Amino acid sequence: MRVLVKLLSRVKWTAHLITYQDRLIVHISVTEAMATDSWALAVDEQESTTKTMMATNPTKRKKDRATQSLLNKLIRSNVVNNTNQVEVLQRDPNSPLYSVKTFEELRLKPQLLKGVYEMGFNRPSKIQENALPMMLAEPPQNLIAQSQSGTGKTAAFVLAMLSHVDPSLKWPQCLCISPTYELALQTGKVIEQMGKFYPEVKLAYAVRGHKMERGVKIKEQIVIGTPGTVLDWCVKLKLIDPKKIKVFVLDEADVMIATQGHQDQSIRIQRMLPKGCQMLLFSATFEDSVWKFAERVVPDPNIIKLKREEETLDTIKQYYVLCNSKEDKFNALCNIYGAITIAQAMIFCHTRKTANWLAGQLSKEGHQVALLSGEMVVEQRAAVIERIDVEQVSVVINFDLPLDKDGNPDNETYLHRIGRTGRFGKRGLAINMVDSQRSMEILKTYERHFNKKIGRLDTDDLDEIEKIAN
Repeated sequence: MRVLVKLLSRVKWTAHLITYQDRLIVHISVTEAMATDSWALAVDEQESTTKTMMATNPTKRKKDRATQSLLNKLIRSNVVNNTNQVEVLQRDPNSPLYSVKTFEELRLKPQLLKGVYEMGFNRPSKIQENALPMMLAEPPQNLIAQSQSGTGKTAAFVLAMLSHVDPSLKWPQCLCISPTYELALQTGKVIEQMGKFYPEVKLAYAVRGHKMERGVKIKEQIVIGTPGTVLDWCVKLKLIDPKKIKVFVLDEADVMIATQGHQDQSIRIQRMLPKGCQMLLFSATFEDSVWKFAERVVPDPNIIKLKREEETLDTIKQYYVLCNSKEDKFNALCNIYGAITIAQAMIFCHTRKTANWLAGQLSKEGHQVALLSGEMVVEQRAAVIERIDVEQVSVVINFDLPLDKDGNPDNETYLHRIGRTGRFGKRGLAINMVDSQRSMEILKTYERHFNKKIGRLDTDDLDEIEKIAN
């Protein structure tokens, strides 16, 4: 059995064990306050040791938010079936509210419909149900939308751009701006996948490293890039005629405004666009600063808010294992994996020292160990994360119970940790390793807080372990 260990360096650590068929994949990451939707989003927040440091270092904050957004996008790239509720505010309250339950209702070009199904979209996600009719309407409608990664919003605005393009016209007609090079490439990948059967439509990347000669007109119909390069292509090099743009998409607006200069550059680009250009803005969060920015960029908009999916423990069976040491915990871990079949699992540890020790023990057992650290560049971390199928996580193991910075029980982190399992209507399994009276008290705190019984599991009894998997 091969093992992959991913180490996301942090002040506090989490190990994620993932098994898939004959492979055992172990993720080790840090977790402090898992208030975000995904464990990966805690990675860069922890690298910044204090809020003061973040406040005084805008460059660091910019990189962290962009990296978090990219990792979250990668982790949730296949997560589009959710139960989020949508709140729609139309610019014309007297206009009927249209939504769709199938992609056929949108009357898409056959080659685009084929591309949608090729990507694995069987039916529209919640945000797609409401956003796509607005984005594909004639005359064009402007839109401000809030949604988390993994809800299908990128596919939605990509489909809108591809639908509005006239492939017979050999100049840029759709312009999409992302806050970073990496995020632009991710969106470009979706355009290439969805447009797989629509080869007449071409894509150009206005990003660093893509050198262009002054005055050479871009013939590709869709341009995706970062604000600075796009502005250069429009003004300095005159590669793009902004007056011919039909659709303008501003993605990851909350990340955009956290980046020095991007906000002003985006506004300058928007002001060059024609009056009838469709404006689409997307953001995972809508703080006051994001709203003010959105109002300046998108006139007279429709607004869609996607309420965050509430996590529940109703589909998760919780157990605890009594241990005397970390060696006991490791033996219990081996017994669990020896007794039940696990699609994928995550194991959370508390410290870097424990994480390194666990990785070493797994290596001694003959497993392949790869470390994913916050010290690695985002491309390296992204490459590892793309090998994870988060939807298949069926077991979460707390090698160490989560604590807040003061050493007290952290209910929210506990919820987000074990909430990685039991998703998408499936049954989940959470196992907590208890090695002291103090950790037992912490476990009882979680029991009382969530009003859920956490039963004892004897990992020396293989028959008992097998029963919990049924």
